[in-house]
Amino acid sequence: MANDFGYAGKILRVNLSSGGKTDIATSEYADRFLGGRGIGAKICWDEVSPEIGALDPGNRLAFVTGPLTGIPGLASSRLAICGKTPETTPNHFCYASLGGSWGVHLKFAGYDGIIVQGKSDKPVYLFLHGDVCEIRDASHLWGKGTFQVQEELRGELGEAIDVITIGPAGDNMVVFATLLAGGDAVGGGGLGAVMGSKGLKAIAISGNKKIRVANPEKLRELAQRIREFKMGSTKQPRKAPVDPRMKWEDCWGCIGCSRATYEADNGQRGKFICQARGVYQSAARKYYGKSNDVPFQATKLCDSYGLDTKAISLLLTWLSRCQQAGILTEKNMGLPMSELGSLEFIETLLHKISLRDGFGDILAQGIVKAANLIGNGAAEQMADIPMKAGNKASYDPRMYFTTGLLYMVEPRQPVSLLHEIRKPVVEWLRWISGEKGAYLSSDVIYLIARKFWGSELAADFSTYEGKALAAKAIQDREYVKECLVLCDSFWPIMHVEYSEDHVGDSSLESQLFSAVTGMELDENELYRVGERVFNLQRAILIREGHQGREDDKLPEPFYTMPLESDSGNTECMVPAKKGQIITKKGAVLDREKFETLKDEYYALRGWDVATGRQTKAKLEELDLRDISDGLQRRGFVEVGWI
Repeated sequence: MANDFGYAGKILRVNLSSGGKTDIATSEYADRFLGGRGIGAKICWDEVSPEIGALDPGNRLAFVTGPLTGIPGLASSRLAICGKTPETTPNHFCYASLGGSWGVHLKFAGYDGIIVQGKSDKPVYLFLHGDVCEIRDASHLWGKGTFQVQEELRGELGEAIDVITIGPAGDNMVVFATLLAGGDAVGGGGLGAVMGSKGLKAIAISGNKKIRVANPEKLRELAQRIREFKMGSTKQPRKAPVDPRMKWEDCWGCIGCSRATYEADNGQRGKFICQARGVYQSAARKYYGKSNDVPFQATKLCDSYGLDTKAISLLLTWLSRCQQAGILTEKNMGLPMSELGSLEFIETLLHKISLRDGFGDILAQGIVKAANLIGNGAAEQMADIPMKAGNKASYDPRMYFTTGLLYMVEPRQPVSLLHEIRKPVVEWLRWISGEKGAYLSSDVIYLIARKFWGSELAADFSTYEGKALAAKAIQDREYVKECLVLCDSFWPIMHVEYSEDHVGDSSLESQLFSAVTGMELDENELYRVGERVFNLQRAILIREGHQGREDDKLPEPFYTMPLESDSGNTECMVPAKKGQIITKKGAVLDREKFETLKDEYYALRGWDVATGRQTKAKLEELDLRDISDGLQRRGFVEVGWI
């Protein structure tokens, strides 16, 4: 890396076993992997061997920002976290991404990232301020909820600090434990359990260093263009949230999305959007017979304990089914199932899981392992629900063939990748229903497909054609987005209201990178970095035991159970050939056609089609000779693969 424009220039390494702290030059990683997921994955490749378990001291937690982090107006106040997760069996490399402001303040403290290794013999927290990193006693914080920890550390260290922390679930290594940072920013993937296994309760940061930009004038021009894309040449007034108790609350330096906070009748406030908003909504409405604050309180309890709302949502469904089938009872669970939907029930459930109390210790191991431990048909109660790493698989491949390819190669549900398909279709649904102001017509979605998904065929959801190319294009773009690190709610800008053809600009990310860093990369060159990082992650998973094509599988219900509905699209409507609208209700994946689609996908990736393994030629073409050599030394491949 020729300069430090966009970068702080160093990464902090903290060994909690020895107490040692050292700095590493960011340039050791940034030339090939830019930042975020790319650097985090390379650290895990270099330092976490397949023999190391997720909860072993030898595992790493890499907190990494990107070159655009900390620059206002770009929706780039994000952070990537990488490490091996206990949420999968066997344990695999995994990742989390969260917004808020903590990643920005890490950059302001003078670091592009932190690598945490080892294990403290007592609870500790890190305090970064100035050019100092202190390892401080956290015994008084252990066992406390995330919000309480943040409040107490602000009392100890000053209101200006930003804190990322785990709750009791992370302390007790619940496999789906989360991390929470300022602004209720949550990171999943089971990495909260890894933080707890190291005895690390929190990282507090204070800093005021400036980020240097190579071409400020060009950056201002691009920022203005982005604002015009989103708001028009004359800034449009922002509409108030539909719910009067909601208030827009953007992440640091952002120009706005749907992120909002809710204020309950008792004065409690917090983020309450997307999937987390619905985790307890239907159960509470059924129990109380009306809408109230209980769903919000349930979500905040999940955040306080540090529990993944996706996992809790699925657990609630499964527990209810098991009770109805007579497999589990209130007595052997120690849970008042008759009170499901009440605040008291969700408090009891989350407390038991987080403290691994009684039956909660079984649930803390994740739904798949819990079902196997219970037996007696418990696993069959979820047989109709497709799952990935213990979470419900949404954005259904029976509707969107491309998402099947995206699912099959990932260690967890790849939400940002899935959104590239789902979000334009949601906007198209507004248009076909005649909603006022809707602009994403069938013609526009075909233009988007041509520009962002490789071909217009990708927008015809009646055919498997064009879907392999779309999957590759989406992965390459999304992986470089996770390196920069850019927000999934904002990027890529695929469609815009305030332009003649309503199609976004796929070159904006590369222009921003060049303006900030001074390193000129065009759109295709930047996507090449995404392809490199995706292949690096694939190599890590292969080294950890992933068998390539043999393990690139989708849950069986996608092939055998007809699609009944889709969230927000009950009739399962999708675009087909130009101008046509079809329903996918009742559809299943065609196994033979999907296997043929995999052939096409592997070929486009430059991998061995028969095995789904990467080839030596492809890895070297992507400047990953060291990765190729590492796989060869470990004997994970056969002749013809690498």
